[in-house]
Amino acid sequence: MDIQRKNVARRRNIRRGILAFVGVVAAAFITLGLSRLEPAAPTVERATVWLDTVERGPMLREVRGTGSLVPEVIWWIPATTAGRVERILVLPGTTVEPDTVLLELSNPELELDVVDAEWRLKSAQAELASLEVGLRNELLQLQASVARVEADYHEARLRQEVDKELFEDGLISERNLRLSQVRVEELAKLNGIEQKRLDIMEASQEARLAAQQARIEQARALHELKGRQLALLMVRAGTGGVLEQMPVEVGQQVLAGTILAKVTDVHTLKAVVKIPETQARDVRPGLKASIDTRNGVVSGVVARIDPAVQEGTVSVDVALQGDLPEGARPDLTVVGTIEIERLDDVLHVGRPVFGQAHSTVGLFKLIGEDDAAAVRVQVKLGRSSVDTIEIVEGLKVGDQVVLSDMSRWDEFDRVRLK
Repeated sequence: MDIQRKNVARRRNIRRGILAFVGVVAAAFITLGLSRLEPAAPTVERATVWLDTVERGPMLREVRGTGSLVPEVIWWIPATTAGRVERILVLPGTTVEPDTVLLELSNPELELDVVDAEWRLKSAQAELASLEVGLRNELLQLQASVARVEADYHEARLRQEVDKELFEDGLISERNLRLSQVRVEELAKLNGIEQKRLDIMEASQEARLAAQQARIEQARALHELKGRQLALLMVRAGTGGVLEQMPVEVGQQVLAGTILAKVTDVHTLKAVVKIPETQARDVRPGLKASIDTRNGVVSGVVARIDPAVQEGTVSVDVALQGDLPEGARPDLTVVGTIEIERLDDVLHVGRPVFGQAHSTVGLFKLIGEDDAAAVRVQVKLGRSSVDTIEIVEGLKVGDQVVLSDMSRWDEFDRVRLK
């Protein structure tokens, strides 16, 4: 016969409760541990990333931009007067000389103006001839009057001398002598007045002749101006070079000042390079540059920097040195590289895709004996160039880093390479 033990059921319940509590605590610790585990590192194909090794040594700082060849000497040929395009004699791309006629204009009103100006000049010249005859006649009449007064004056003086001798001899009275003296004084005054009239008339005639001569010169200048304007209807190049543009058509009516043609000197070209504004702050006049025309490289020197920023770039003029390669012509697209400075002993690496000068970026550095993994490290960058950038902190010589775009794995600090 079995004897039932006391507290057996109670002990069993306690044991079960303890086991359940231990299970719950263990499950909680396991869950907590799993939640703290890092996600598995993603795998990246090694062939799809760009790797480079950190080096120490000389580094050439350069900036690069695209641009075009631009003539240093450009002649814009405007219309000097309104007219209608009758003929175009030369097409763009043709080499021209100063006397080469590019096109012909017509202006009937100007032709009438030339004829009118010619007749005005002839009329003014005829008026001058008539005026000279009239003034000469007036002058002769006045000179005759002066001569008569002067003759009367001399006669009166002789009469006075005779009357004086007769008076002294007692042959005439004192009254007659006084009359002779008064006559001499009156004629002396009249002679002086006539002489002044003669001087005034001569001066007046000179002024009238000068005024008429000025009208002639004015008419001649107008005639010459209209003549030059008529001659300029035959539009000439005015200089040697290449006709680059002719933005007019036959039959088109143009106003004075309208640009008819553009002539450039293809032997004096410069390069205008667009440099990103973030890199242009170190560019200054006098720096060496090289211009790649796709058919050869030409050396040059920075000549001018545009003070304005346009569409995120700064225009830099490069004066070319040496002969241009074959095929170089205005508006040819080129690539310009400007040498900023040479650094002798710096830690540097290839420029990352998103690496800017004087910034801190996260780069993946290869680790392990077989470089099968890469971890993200914070790297402080310094001065930059076109393809390289200075390392200030975060890397050392021999480290291999990923320079290509790794933004897909921004949430990971470790990746595997295979």
